[in-house]
Amino acid sequence: MPELVHNNLTTPWKVDQPIPLPEYPRPQMVRGNWQNLNGWWDCAIQNLEAPKPASFEEKILVPFAPESRLSGVEHVLQPDEKLWYRRSFIVSRDEDEVVHLHFGAVDFACELWVNGSKVGKHWGGYLPFTFEITDFLVEGENELVLAVTDATEAEMHQKGKQRLEPNGIWYTSVSGIWQTVWLEVLPRQHIHSLKLTPNLDASNLLLEVALSEAVDKSRMELEAIASFEGQEVARSNIFSARQMLLQIPDPKKWHPDHPYLYDLTLRLKVDGVVVDEVGSYFGMRKFGKARDEKGFWRFTLNDEPIFQFGPLDQGYFPEGLYTAPSEEAMLFDIEYAKKIGCNMIRKHVKVEPARWYYACDRLGMIVWQDMPNGGRTTKDAIVAFTFTSGVHRSDIRRLHRFGREDPENREEYRQELKQLIDNLYHFPCIAVWVPFNESWGQFHAILTSYWVKGYDPTRLVDHASGWFDQGGGDFQSRHVYMKALSASQPDERILAVTEFGGYTLQVDGHVYTEKQRFGYGYHKNAASLTATYLRLLEEQVKPLIPLGLSVAIYTQTSDIETEINGYLTYDRKVEKMDAARLRQAHLELYQAMKE
Repeated sequence: MPELVHNNLTTPWKVDQPIPLPEYPRPQMVRGNWQNLNGWWDCAIQNLEAPKPASFEEKILVPFAPESRLSGVEHVLQPDEKLWYRRSFIVSRDEDEVVHLHFGAVDFACELWVNGSKVGKHWGGYLPFTFEITDFLVEGENELVLAVTDATEAEMHQKGKQRLEPNGIWYTSVSGIWQTVWLEVLPRQHIHSLKLTPNLDASNLLLEVALSEAVDKSRMELEAIASFEGQEVARSNIFSARQMLLQIPDPKKWHPDHPYLYDLTLRLKVDGVVVDEVGSYFGMRKFGKARDEKGFWRFTLNDEPIFQFGPLDQGYFPEGLYTAPSEEAMLFDIEYAKKIGCNMIRKHVKVEPARWYYACDRLGMIVWQDMPNGGRTTKDAIVAFTFTSGVHRSDIRRLHRFGREDPENREEYRQELKQLIDNLYHFPCIAVWVPFNESWGQFHAILTSYWVKGYDPTRLVDHASGWFDQGGGDFQSRHVYMKALSASQPDERILAVTEFGGYTLQVDGHVYTEKQRFGYGYHKNAASLTATYLRLLEEQVKPLIPLGLSVAIYTQTSDIETEINGYLTYDRKVEKMDAARLRQAHLELYQAMKE
């Protein structure tokens, strides 16, 4: 059985007590009557085939995965094991109210029991899900039991960079609950979900509202009110349909330099009486592409070309793995990227809690969102051959090479991709969907990009980030390490260097382990690293901008385990380069686009 690396790295932030991550977990749809269930739960780890344990001997701090130090467990869940959770709770409700139990994310498959009765099950390790538990509740104390299994790389499910035996660019696995668990009490007749689509050209917002089955459609009314900085700017009422348009006069445009957001209140009325009310928000913005005067395709925001620069961001923390110790810790990485003059982040093969995207909306940070990869990774020798020969491996045949020969596995990916887009559609900051990265589990990338563009025409698509370009999507997407950047052969897509750099500096006392290190181009001190980094921008990135380069994504925000190629150390205690010098260099890249 693999053992965890025991290290003393800790970030500067402490876990909130007695409830970790106490903030309201769904800022895109806010109600007041809720209960956070994070905290100490009972747990037990048993053989996969064993029944529910008679006793729970251990404790686990939710929402931290058992592999993490903050969980109090520090155990790598194996494919032949099952992780059991248990806790009690009390919830008060009226007869005409229902109770929803929300899980931010549980990796990978789980089954839920409430008071001994099976409620349901769920699979997929990255997205939120909900059970209605009203009919399973009793007066007073209730018992919740959750059983979790996670095969990690032993199966072809979506798993990102998790590995049972981590090394290099592959990191410690994450199992079980790793985002907030919470209860919500709401009326039987309620607003189920919202879909908000800004149309900057028409100065309006399309609201698509799903209602609970209990709503009497003949007696209902929906009222929407938009406001900006406390002043009402638009109001609309409808009495039958579940779609409405809000006209937004002279809209304030969302942009990294001025991330304007509007507040939204939506009320459901029955016979003129408000039965449910939710708070939300939106941003008026438009992503697209257009040719410049030289004929190069450029990424545009609000019909203006914009150069995007920022880090590859993987969202790992030494003590919490996928889960930040606190909201302040989670915000720090975004704020640091902003501090050094970045205007975008590529969220790499991981999905963050909703509050992370909300922070990007508020702070003004464009996001490229990866789909977590599954399937199989490609051997280094094959990758080297494809690049030296100039031949890109096809992803429409011999799918066993990508671990995608099973039709059910491919369908599972498609369902999770759809759920990813549905879950994150709300957030104004998200500009680009990235279905596949470096051929890991890649299949039918062109068809996938067509589907994504049809399902969400408001954003762009990087169909195959790096490596096996199939000629589709909106980007000519390159990963470049250990060689010079170069211009592209022009086609109908935007040139984007979606990974580059990865320069390393080991900061003694701030490393995960002294035994291993990984990165590209080793430096002995901060002065050497800084000089090489600034030279890279000045001599390779900046000259390509007039030749069509529109995006550059540097690897990466922080060190992660044995990777030591971050702007920051893994514990976030050391900035490896001077922030002011970085900011000036990055601002010069944006200026080069305008010249």
